Amino acid sequence: MSERTVSIMDSYGYGQMMEDLVKLSQANTFLRLSYIGETVMGKPIPAIKVGIGERRIHYNASFHANEWITSLILMVFLEDYTRAIRLNESIFGQQAMDLFCGSTLFIVPMVNPDGVELVQYGTSSDHPYHELLLQWNQGSSDFSQWKSNIRGVDLNDQYPAHWDVEKLRRGPDGPGPRDYPGDKPLSEPEAVAIAEFTKRNLYHLVMALHTQGREIYWNYRDYEPERASWMAEQLAVVSGYEAVKLTDSDAGYKDWFIQEYRRPGFTIEAGYGCNPLPINQFNNIYEEVGPLLVLGLSLSTEGDHLIGIHSHPPSQNS
Repeated sequence: MSERTVSIMDSYGYGQMMEDLVKLSQANTFLRLSYIGETVMGKPIPAIKVGIGERRIHYNASFHANEWITSLILMVFLEDYTRAIRLNESIFGQQAMDLFCGSTLFIVPMVNPDGVELVQYGTSSDHPYHELLLQWNQGSSDFSQWKSNIRGVDLNDQYPAHWDVEKLRRGPDGPGPRDYPGDKPLSEPEAVAIAEFTKRNLYHLVMALHTQGREIYWNYRDYEPERASWMAEQLAVVSGYEAVKLTDSDAGYKDWFIQEYRRPGFTIEAGYGCNPLPINQFNNIYEEVGPLLVLGLSLSTEGDHLIGIHSHPPSQNS
């Protein structure tokens, strides 16, 4: 394999990701780069579209700031997938052209750039939220365990799926490193951006990458379609993860998606250990999650058959 565009590096952050996305879009003209909104701090939130198929699939990462390694997983997958498309090769045992022609993949590789930056670099006296961030972090300048966005809101507790129940269940009654769902659903621009992006594209299947636990959550209050359990088991087989029927959890992105659309939604808890997971685990995690991402593109949402077979690579000018 030629030298990578996406480097497997510690503290892979927003700036490096944006540089890599530009390079990948220049190398693969069938890749579409756009922006779906801005963070609290005004950072554009990028999205990538790959494919021409009728089935619309969405993957996202880094809802939680200290889970930034999930962004690197999606970026490496994006590079491997687009290279396989361009060269008419396979990826994790599947022909990339079959996936490209049978599905359209929408990736948001970093939902929470402000939070990721805080985890990786901390805050400084000239940061607009400096004093508040220190206060919300119990006076500590160590933000390595921060999950929330820059306003101390947990973005994966922001969705109108029994949000009021989740708010009562959660401990924090104000901003902090984790678990504060905000003062109302969809109060944060990052959560709104993903919700609106979902409404525009009406995905057939979604996966949200988190860490850690090597588990796959696939249900939500019995709103999920019957085939979701079977699909989760197939994802578990290829990844070695455990498909888990989750209870006592609400207001997450996949919860809202399942409730709103009655279509398959999955939370993937990648890797195992303490967040943020160390970069020396990346290769093992990618070997587990990569096949799962490929299978998500090829599994039918209406049965157990795969997408159709196509043999001609896309034009670089298409």
